Amino acid sequence: MVDILRNFSLTEVGDNGGISTALIVTISVVVVCGAMAIAICMYCFLCRTGKGKDTIIHATSNFCDENKLGEGGFGPVYKGKLYDGREIAVKRLCRSSSQGVEEFKNEVILIAKLQHRNLVRLLGCCLEKGENLLVYEYMPNKSLDTFLFDLERCKLLDWAKRFNIIVGIARGLLYLHEDSRLRIIHRDLKASNILLDSDLNPKISDFGTARLFEGDETQVNTSKVIGTYGYMSPEYIMQGQISVKSDVYSFGVLLLEIVSGKKNNAPELFQQGQGLVEYVWRLWCEGRPIELMDPSLGETCPRNQVLRCIHIGLLCVQVDAAERPTISSVVVMLNSDTSSLPLPMSPHFLYGNGDVTETFIFKWYQQN
Repeated sequence: MVDILRNFSLTEVGDNGGISTALIVTISVVVVCGAMAIAICMYCFLCRTGKGKDTIIHATSNFCDENKLGEGGFGPVYKGKLYDGREIAVKRLCRSSSQGVEEFKNEVILIAKLQHRNLVRLLGCCLEKGENLLVYEYMPNKSLDTFLFDLERCKLLDWAKRFNIIVGIARGLLYLHEDSRLRIIHRDLKASNILLDSDLNPKISDFGTARLFEGDETQVNTSKVIGTYGYMSPEYIMQGQISVKSDVYSFGVLLLEIVSGKKNNAPELFQQGQGLVEYVWRLWCEGRPIELMDPSLGETCPRNQVLRCIHIGLLCVQVDAAERPTISSVVVMLNSDTSSLPLPMSPHFLYGNGDVTETFIFKWYQQN
């Protein structure tokens, strides 16, 4: 209102020194509009503080255990139903959470500006009376890990569904890295952060630790390494370097998990002194990569496409970030059955003078 009044000049004062009728009308309109704006803001505030939290409490039956969908680093997630019948998922930040208010705000700021079919949609949030809540669209099939690593439910993921999930995740990352007006590095891409809708289509979730890149920025260094061991790239763990290639590495590990049905830190592999990446590389070098394929996929699975996915996965987890493909190249490779692929370099991390080589994943599991 002050800015509008500043635009008026003294020429609008009448000859008799009084204020012109036009100016009086204008000021009256501005005052009325200002009063209405204040009233609307107060109404929205009262609705938010008086009904927002109450609505979520009602939707989740006061966060009862029967509505609990799971729990992550942020806190528990609950299923809810709004008054209009819409189903929602509510993430509730617990006081002992390994993620805090800053991560909460980060997720709100980033995901609120993003819209893509392969990203989970944020419907609203609540920050009041010690509660920090995020309200998302409800994903009836929960997360990818609940299918992929379950001996029975994994059978529901035939190759066509798995390949669709792989391509969907890649397209979601492509949007984050190149196609949105913001360049975002997710930093915690893993099976539990991929949600599945009613048709088992994937949606990337959990942007609490995501990093926004400004302008032409392509790489940054950080002293605070955040993420999940096994999915984190060697340059990120060892040197704190973050780039789009960090997400590409995580995608490569996730792709290999989807093909094999094995966790990257599967106990049977760890007992043999290796992680999933090293296991796949050994099969590749021995000419037996097809043995990685999840046995539940059966004999009718298109082996050429499976082998191509394994090949792409190994390209993504190469130790040298510069050698890894961009996610746009990955999407092209996934959608082409005929184009040739470059040979992957060793994913092994070299220590000391070169006498000892181990996967950095296994090394980190030994040290932690």
